[in-house]
Amino acid sequence: MRWEVLELGKLADTSSGGTPSRSNNKFWCGNIPWVKSGQLQDCYINDCEEYITELGLANSSAKTFPAGTLLLALYGATAGKLGILNFPATTNQAICGIFPKNGVLHTKYLYYFLLSTRNQIIKDSIGGAQPNISQAYVRNIKIPLPPLEEQKRIAQVLDKADRLRQKDRQLLAHYDHLLQSVFLDMFGDPVRNEKGWERGTIREIITEAKYGTSKPAELEGEYPYLRMNNLTYSGSMDFTNLKYINLEAQERDKYLVKKGDLLFNRTNSKELVGKTAVYRSDTEMAIAGYLIRVRTNNRANTDYISGYLNSIHGKDTLKGMCKSIVGMANINAQELQDIKILIPPKALQDKYAGIVEKVEEMKLTVTRSIDKSETLFQSLLQKAFKGELALQEVEAVEEQVSAKPKFVISSIL
Repeated sequence: MRWEVLELGKLADTSSGGTPSRSNNKFWCGNIPWVKSGQLQDCYINDCEEYITELGLANSSAKTFPAGTLLLALYGATAGKLGILNFPATTNQAICGIFPKNGVLHTKYLYYFLLSTRNQIIKDSIGGAQPNISQAYVRNIKIPLPPLEEQKRIAQVLDKADRLRQKDRQLLAHYDHLLQSVFLDMFGDPVRNEKGWERGTIREIITEAKYGTSKPAELEGEYPYLRMNNLTYSGSMDFTNLKYINLEAQERDKYLVKKGDLLFNRTNSKELVGKTAVYRSDTEMAIAGYLIRVRTNNRANTDYISGYLNSIHGKDTLKGMCKSIVGMANINAQELQDIKILIPPKALQDKYAGIVEKVEEMKLTVTRSIDKSETLFQSLLQKAFKGELALQEVEAVEEQVSAKPKFVISSIL
């Protein structure tokens, strides 16, 4: 099937936003939503972090974009990210607003097309350390243009495939929230300590807190090499994008992790420093110097410490104590050990660890499902704009969406 290919500038209008002066308080804290490029996360935009005033709008290059506007991040770390406004809003200058012409180009079709070509867009972008996409480049992007009804059909199919992967991600988030709820139910509020647990420090319940190696990562090597990106903010391990390293025999005890070790990310941005997770694999892996390996004594287990540091109270504690060094924040091993912590009975901690193990098994199943739904979505995304979407594939997506299991806790608690 051959479709006409046209430049985006012939099918849509584009415009960018602006930022009112930060030095004028009269321009800010008004009632006009102002969207930053960091809010573009390949989904609908339903809320806003900052607002400007009518005066700020009038005295800047910011413009009001209507609900339904497709937004594209033009530069920086978020370049190529997309979002669709669900409400009228202004944006900063790092965002391009795209307005498809009625009856010619369907917004959601364009959204998925730009999503499918994002890697190429970023590759083509110019700039130094950060990508920089110009509006002229955006207007020159060539788009296959099937009839409007076919555009809508393609968008509907991809919506269903996207819903499938979003359901998996939501399910994973449910399990993370469950663990937080279980922790609070079993151990109480760490601030009020209504259950009357002994108070102490992490130092009192561990046997070691050791840094990883400063050796550079390699594409190949004897051991997978865990770095800060391999710990998630929610408290799990992420083994994607692994690098490797070779270790001398005398280095292995110092830098290899074993199942049950607690890993703590000591250096990162202020928002991410202190990421904490328990290593649950039987595979031997090494840790980089930005991580601290923690092992407990007979008064605690690592699942309890991880739950404590990943609680709301724990996150607030870590954010409040980290110090910034050249844009990065740091919490060293001594400071980690000085963190105040409640010390409930070991038997109760072990009971909690048993629940965590069951939840992690469920999360592993969901993670595998996420990989499958993501692969399916990417496959359909590439086929859609070549006119290769088969009816059987569409029906298969519909069946999977309707058959997706719901979040249940009866088999866990």
